[in-house]
Amino acid sequence: MMNACLDVHYLPTTAWAAAVIFNDWTDSKPLNQYTVFVQGCGAYEPGKLYLRELKPLMAVIERIKEPIHVYLIDAYCYLSSENEPGLGAYVYTAIGGRSAIIGVAKNRFRRSHHATEVFRGNSKRPLYVTSIGLSQEDAASRISAMSGEFRIPTLLKFVDQLARKGMKETTNG
Repeated sequence: MMNACLDVHYLPTTAWAAAVIFNDWTDSKPLNQYTVFVQGCGAYEPGKLYLRELKPLMAVIERIKEPIHVYLIDAYCYLSSENEPGLGAYVYTAIGGRSAIIGVAKNRFRRSHHATEVFRGNSKRPLYVTSIGLSQEDAASRISAMSGEFRIPTLLKFVDQLARKGMKETTNG
């Protein structure tokens, strides 16, 4: 089974969602990639990222042909140690729990002291890892093993750039 990195970029009411598919956690290039343009996205509300991101993420997930074992998202699975749902929990529910979710956040959310800090490369700033469907220790180990010598793994950078590229084409087209 494959794995997928997901990301979304926005204009006020539209978004580009992207997915890159990979097999091994040390892969530096995707095996496949998907993008989708989504209209009717809401405004960001702190602590309620799912209200804005769930629709575009589900749109790109629906395009993926490969069987996915783990989805990586740029968000938290849970916002607190009390399992207050974050975007990852909403994605997990929306896909019927058929795949694990790893949340890889670049910043600490105010109630997220439960997240595992992962330091990559020479960075002094950690990534904050949460998960559903696999242990947080396993999730952190997989993020540590991902290709790339810097803080952000190569494939997470790639999917970010893919979503941004769609945005640029929308605004310049």
